[in-house]
Amino acid sequence: MNIHEYQAKELFGQYGVASGTGIAVQDAAEIEPALKRMCVDTVVVKAQIHAGGRGKGTFADGYKGGVKLASSCCEGAEMARRMLGNTLITKQTGPAGRVVKTVYFTEACKIQKEFYLAILMDRETSNPIIIASTEGGVEIEQVAADTPEKIIRVPVDAGVGLQPYQCRRVAYGLGLEGDLVKQADKLLNGLYRLFIEKDCSMVEINPLIITKPRRDAG
Repeated sequence: MNIHEYQAKELFGQYGVASGTGIAVQDAAEIEPALKRMCVDTVVVKAQIHAGGRGKGTFADGYKGGVKLASSCCEGAEMARRMLGNTLITKQTGPAGRVVKTVYFTEACKIQKEFYLAILMDRETSNPIIIASTEGGVEIEQVAADTPEKIIRVPVDAGVGLQPYQCRRVAYGLGLEGDLVKQADKLLNGLYRLFIEKDCSMVEINPLIITKPRRDAG
């Protein structure tokens, strides 16, 4: 069973996996109240469909992009209205596209670095495998085809479980240092528990990000 981004983030929260806050809406009447509750300067408006490539997709009426950045509540509301109930067409949907029944609002953050991270079931070994890359925010299939050396693969024995050295292997492979290695360890352990306990076939974060540190006012 596929789930939407906003549903995945709810599960992440249950397993201690850090993710940004957001609000999902299914009705146009919910849009403005949701944005007022967000109370942020900039908001990301995301169409929720079971397909990748949303940001580069096109709606049936010609409206471009299923993931957009709004600099005001008014702008975000207009974007959401254009998306909700509309049909989004991406590389993965085929020409028929998919109807957007939910729009998700999240707070925009300043990104320092993007990565790719996933845990999936290796069909050859019937065991989980962690797939990671320094090339986040793009299609991992393209990365594997063009620059396979940038793909990190760490197999996990399901009978033994995820081990600390495997978490470090992923973290160091991504070039992480210091406290980020500890954060990666916590994130990977949370994702692995989610993967096992919810009997997932795949858990994917793309992009996994490092945010820029916030500067104190004054």
